[in-house]
Amino acid sequence: MKTQVSALAKTQVSALAKTQVSALAKTQVSALAKTLFASLALAAVVAPVWAAPRTVILSVPGMTCAACPITVKKAISKVQGVSKVAVTFEKREAVVSFDDAKTSVQKLTQATADAGYPSSVKN
Repeated sequence: MKTQVSALAKTQVSALAKTQVSALAKTQVSALAKTLFASLALAAVVAPVWAAPRTVILSVPGMTCAACPITVKKAISKVQGVSKVAVTFEKREAVVSFDDAKTSVQKLTQATADAGYPSSVKN
């Protein structure tokens, strides 16, 4: 009789333990899924899928002295989304890397024009 009670008790304890482990596993999976979802949602907000880095070469023919590139570089660098600017007097051009989700070529050419140096995209 003790053997039967002991076997029954072990079976019930084992079933209860499995249920608790299963419930714990479901809770952990649920928490992990929520964390993953929150991370993906944040990534979607912070870095939109359509955002892409671009580089454009602007022709700036109005630069007439070695100091002009400094002014052009400062003007372009102030545009939100610009990550890199290299201006050369000899070629009279500016190579600009930018995030096209934050700015556009039109805003870059407007910045140079506002600084007194109209520019256009070099082909």
